Amino acid sequence: MPERCKYDYAVIRVVPRVEREEFVNVGVIVSCPALSFLEARIELDEARVLALDPAVDMPAIRAHLATIPRICAGGDAAGPIGKLPMRERFHWLTAARSTIIQTSPAHTGQLEEPDAAIERLLATMVRVSSPLSSP
Repeated sequence: MPERCKYDYAVIRVVPRVEREEFVNVGVIVSCPALSFLEARIELDEARVLALDPAVDMPAIRAHLATIPRICAGGDAAGPIGKLPMRERFHWLTAARSTIIQTSPAHTGQLEEPDAAIERLLATMVRVSSPLSSP
């Protein structure tokens, strides 16, 4: 059985109209320093975002969201932030900001397998459950 490791995660949110403070969860960032793991996965439900603001600039949102996994991966493709150590990239990504793309506060947990943790977080925090079928 794999050893359990401490990890941190944050939920990625799209806030189409910052002044209204309404948001849609669109992804997660998971950091597990013990496993040298930092990854973000995005699942943008454009219809849910457009329900909050039909005039929102979806191409800009897609472009901004695409930078998050690149920053997690690090390297030259992520620009100057991508050259920071992994832990600093996580803290940079999860820093509070008042823009259309935000993250939740960071939370801590324990995991055995990072991919399973990401899938669980996406299932519980991002994906919309199917409505219960009527009898």
